[in-house]
Amino acid sequence: MRRFKSEERKSRGEVSAFLRQLADKLDEGRITLRSGGEEVVLEPPQQLTLELQVEDEEKGARGVEHSLEVELAWFDGDEGGAVELS
Repeated sequence: MRRFKSEERKSRGEVSAFLRQLADKLDEGRITLRSGGEEVVLEPPQQLTLELQVEDEEKGARGVEHSLEVELAWFDGDEGGAVELS
């Protein structure tokens, strides 16, 4: 079941600023996402699964579309130690 979806074009600087803000909210343990009339509140646990995926897809006349997907996943009741980034 999809609870929220948003897609919009932003400058690299705007995307960087959004990701920094998202990281800060993740550290706080509470993330609120809003778009139009939609809102979802997430409270991720200390231990998460981080998945990174890079894809190149041919889009005909437009050329190759490159994508970097970052996914965070967890189950209800997940607990654990600190999240580490290196």
